[in-house]
Amino acid sequence: MAADPLKNLLPKFIESLETRGRSPATILAYKSDLTQLIDFLIKKSKVLPEQVYSSDLDAFRDTLLAEKYTPKSVSRKLNAVKTFFRWLITENVLTNDPSSSVAHPKIENSLPKFMSQLEYRALRDVSRSDVRIAAIVELILQTGLRISEVASLKTADVKEGVLKIESYATQPERTVPLNKPASDALNLYLTIRPKSDSPYLFISKNGKPLAVRNIRASVARYMQRAELPNYSVNDLRTTFIVENLKNGVDIVLLSQVSGHKRLSTTERYLELAQITEPGKKQVLIEL
Repeated sequence: MAADPLKNLLPKFIESLETRGRSPATILAYKSDLTQLIDFLIKKSKVLPEQVYSSDLDAFRDTLLAEKYTPKSVSRKLNAVKTFFRWLITENVLTNDPSSSVAHPKIENSLPKFMSQLEYRALRDVSRSDVRIAAIVELILQTGLRISEVASLKTADVKEGVLKIESYATQPERTVPLNKPASDALNLYLTIRPKSDSPYLFISKNGKPLAVRNIRASVARYMQRAELPNYSVNDLRTTFIVENLKNGVDIVLLSQVSGHKRLSTTERYLELAQITEPGKKQVLIEL
């Protein structure tokens, strides 16, 4: 195994991620990022792990930044690189990790965005004719689901008054309250959902599950139509969290529903909501 080129080691690394139960989205991203790295190294005639130095990985980072990748995207790619080289150490392919000294680009911390009532109502209005997208918009607004969780939902996960979010990656299984606006939107979508054997809730006309990129692009089109070009589907989740904090919902409950592993993650939204003391309400609001 020690003599294997990087290109041959990558599938073995990906297999190890699958064995460890990493999410499909993470595995896909790691594969893409590491393929990009390996192609870069091959152009420098670096095909074996032992030929790679920290200066090569620094050059990879700097090239990405020069090609106008955002610092956040470059940092994510470096996470994949560092995970890969740590795996090479554990597999006794390398004895020294060339990625350990490679620094992440500086990322300016900016607060996430959230929509006003006027804005998310405008989005509702323009997406109303597209029952599937309207249901997705309503679902995220009322439950705060991540876009990846929406894409992974199965019809069997929709219960009376709750959604079951299956465990994935490092996220444990959780249940999320399903209020009347979200239930009504889902029920309307289910009346027009194409007949399919697919277990997934949101599917295309040919019965295939909607990928994250499809959901993101579809919601973005309606953001444009609502004249909200500076927002993305992720801002719907932020809006859910902020509006519940502003309306006095207990931060521990909100953290659990949002799937935050640490309460401190939810606490960061207090500044965005412009409140200093969270409330104690044990029921989520309807947006």
